[in-house]
Amino acid sequence: MALHPELRPSRRAVLLAAGGLLVGCSPQREVDPVHLRLATGPAGAVYRRIGGALAEHITEQVPGATVTTVPSRASTDNIRMLRAGDVHLGLSSLDALIETDGSAPDGLSAVCRLYDSHLHLVVMAGSTIDEFPDLEGRRISLGARDSGTEFTSLRVLRSGPVHADGRYLSQAESAAALRDGEIDAMFSLTGVPTPAITDLAQRHPVRLVPLDEPADALVTTYPGPYAPAMIPATAYAGVPATRTVAVPNVLLVRDDLPDNLVYAITDTIFTHTGTIASASRDDAEAVPEAWQINVRTGISTASIPLHPGAAAWFRDRKR
Repeated sequence: MALHPELRPSRRAVLLAAGGLLVGCSPQREVDPVHLRLATGPAGAVYRRIGGALAEHITEQVPGATVTTVPSRASTDNIRMLRAGDVHLGLSSLDALIETDGSAPDGLSAVCRLYDSHLHLVVMAGSTIDEFPDLEGRRISLGARDSGTEFTSLRVLRSGPVHADGRYLSQAESAAALRDGEIDAMFSLTGVPTPAITDLAQRHPVRLVPLDEPADALVTTYPGPYAPAMIPATAYAGVPATRTVAVPNVLLVRDDLPDNLVYAITDTIFTHTGTIASASRDDAEAVPEAWQINVRTGISTASIPLHPGAAAWFRDRKR
C-alpha cells in the first residue's frame, strides 16, 4: 500500500538523507527534507512520552529527517494508521499486532523491540475489589478504543470469564473517573511507572489488584506475546509489589521505507538509549522505560519480521 502523496518523500531524498549519517553523502541542502510521522498514544500514557523522545532524537541524529508525533488511542489505532499510510512509524504492543494465525499485518515490519508494558488493574484503596473475580458487574475502564489496553483487558475478561460494565476511557480520563467515583476500577497496559497512575497515587491512596490467574490464562491460551511479571513496590507511592502479565512493545515501520533510512533510525535508537531515557529537550521529564532498550532484546520481535534496514543494523553489530 502506497503512502499518501503528502507524506511520501522522494526515494532519492530519503536515501541521501539517511546516507548522510552512514557514509557522508551529499549535504542536506541538496535534498528536500524528509518528513516522517510517528504514531504515539493518548495523554497520560508512556507511548506519548517515549514516542516524543524517539522523534526528537531521530530528528537530531539522522541528517535530513524530521519526525513529528501523532497522538493516537495507542496500539490498534497506530496499526490502522500505519496500514492506511497516514504515518510512517508507530508504537504497538506485541499482542495487538500478532494475528490469530501468528502472522504480522501486511505491509508492516519492526524496527525493534523497545520495552515491556505491564497490565495494571487499579482501584482506590478503600475498594471492595480485592481479586480479579470481584470485577463481576463493576464499572471498569477498558482503556481507549483501539488501544493496547482495550485489546488486552478484553482478553483478560474473556479468560475469566468476567462480565463487567466496560467504559472506554484514555489513561488520564480513567484516572480522573476512578478518583471521582465514576468507575470502580481501571485497566492500563503501560510501562512502569506510568504518568497517569503515578499522579493519581501521589494524591490519593490506590491499590493494584493481583492478576496471577489471568496472567497464567493468557500465557497458556496465546503463547508468544505474554509473560508473568511483577509490578515492583517502588513503582507507585504506597503500593506493594503486585503480580501481573507483561507484553513487549515494538516500534513498527511501513515496509516501503528505504533500508538506509530504517538502518539510520535503528542506529539512533540503540546508540542514544541513555540520552532518550534521561530526558527530552522540550520536556525535562525522564523516560525510564527507555533503559530497557538494548541490542540483546531489541531483536526479539516474535513472529513480526524486522525491516531489512533494521535487520542489517543488527547483523552489523555481530561483526
